[in-house]
Amino acid sequence: MNKPIKRRRLLACLAMTTTMGIGMLSSAQAQAATYPERPVRVLHGFAAGGNADTVARILAVALQQRLGQPFVVEPKVGAGGTMASDAVAKAAPDGHVLLLATGGHAIAAAMNDKLPYDTEKSFAPISSVTAFSFLVVVQNASPLRSLRDLLASARAKPDTLTYGSAGIGTGQHMAGAFLAHKAGISATHVPYRGDAASINALLGSEVDFVLAAPTTAVQHIRVGKLRALAVSGGSRWSGLPDVPTAAEQGVRDYEVRSWTALMAPAGTPAPVIERLNAAVRSALADPAIRQKLEDATGGDVRASSPKELAATLSSDVQRWTQLVKDARIQRE
Repeated sequence: MNKPIKRRRLLACLAMTTTMGIGMLSSAQAQAATYPERPVRVLHGFAAGGNADTVARILAVALQQRLGQPFVVEPKVGAGGTMASDAVAKAAPDGHVLLLATGGHAIAAAMNDKLPYDTEKSFAPISSVTAFSFLVVVQNASPLRSLRDLLASARAKPDTLTYGSAGIGTGQHMAGAFLAHKAGISATHVPYRGDAASINALLGSEVDFVLAAPTTAVQHIRVGKLRALAVSGGSRWSGLPDVPTAAEQGVRDYEVRSWTALMAPAGTPAPVIERLNAAVRSALADPAIRQKLEDATGGDVRASSPKELAATLSSDVQRWTQLVKDARIQRE
């Protein structure tokens, strides 16, 4: 006699669970249909005028046009970009606070013993935006005419060369550390607060060379103040086709490309993520926006699925963690 009663209770529970699931799905779909309901804040962790800031501002205008609310870019400079990441990780998961992340987001996991967030689990990937190589640059008056010259100088006088970057734990820092590791040289890293600051330091003779995103270096190269010795990626950059890669100049197994991407706090409803992903894809498919990003950043424009971005992030975390171990880079 108890069996029919138990069966009815089980069926009632299943029906209630199904109803709740449908209700939650409907609520999320309704939220996506009205999203965004107010201005959206786009945070990044670097100084105004740098690569991240440039990408964020171009993308923000494009998303505003497609989603009907202002997308307001907010640089939150400090701790190699982790302050911005932390702020987004702790924001309400409703899509109104987003992170314009860079490759430094993955590096932070390798460089920091105790981050206030989980590099992967605290965020919901939306889409990649750009991918780009770094340039190894010196003053135009420098006697170093090629990367081979730079490496020869470093070997002849160990620990005398200095290189600047956009900060500890940034892609520029790790590109320099990886170059030194692969080339078997030692050079002193000097961190600055952003790409522009490191370029200014190079122009002021504070450091011997800099690893920089094309965004901030190319204008100085074109007016004859700086000279590019090498490209960090696996192929030459179309903006400076005469500049060879590091691999072409004898540094084997060296290839570094960074990226920018859009992320939201973990727990942001899937329909909101899908709506944002669709808006990013639409923006990056626009020839005018693509050209603007390519001209401004020297990078390749590429959208992705959230799953693809998650895979890129996971792969980079593993790669930089291994480098920190192999090169014995001091963790923060």
